Amino acid sequence: MKNTLLSTLVSAAFVTVAAAPALAQSPGPGGDGPQARHFAQRQHQGQRASRLPSERTEARLAYLKTALKITDAQQPQWDAFADTLRKQAREADQRVQAPRTEAAGREKGAQPTAIERMERGQARLAAASARLNETLSAAKPLYAALSAEQQKIADELLTPRRHGMSRHRGGHPRA
Repeated sequence: MKNTLLSTLVSAAFVTVAAAPALAQSPGPGGDGPQARHFAQRQHQGQRASRLPSERTEARLAYLKTALKITDAQQPQWDAFADTLRKQAREADQRVQAPRTEAAGREKGAQPTAIERMERGQARLAAASARLNETLSAAKPLYAALSAEQQKIADELLTPRRHGMSRHRGGHPRA
C-alpha cells in the first residue's frame, strides 16, 4: 500500500511536469529558447504565462521537437507522443475549470466534507496514474527511436524535477 501510494505520487509529479510545461525549466541545448523569452516577456509585463495547460502545450511541444532535433524517420513516434500530450492538456483544461463550476453550484459557505475531499484526492491520484501510463506508452517508442545524443537531451527535458532536493539526498543538480 505504501509503495503504491508513493508510486502514484511520483506518477502525479511526472504528469504535472509533462503536462504543465510552464513550470520552471532549464534552457535546453542551444541556450535560451523562444519559449523562455516569451515567458520572461509575459512575466515582465505582469501577466501570467498562460491560464490553461492547452495554451502552453504547443509552445512546449515546439521547444521539445527543436531541442530533440526530431528527424523525418522519428516523426510518427513524435506525432503519437505529441498527440497524447495535447489530449492530456485539453483534459487538464477541463480539470482546471471544473472546480470553478462546482463552487458556483454549491450553496454559499458550504464546504465539502473530509470524506469528500479524501475521495476527490483519491480520484485525482488514480487519474494522474492513468495519465502517466498513457504518457509512458507514447514516450517509450519515441525514446527508443532517438539516437544516444537525443536520449541524453530527452533525459534532461522529459524527466520530472524534484524541487528542494539536494544532491546529498539523491536529487540531481540542474544543468
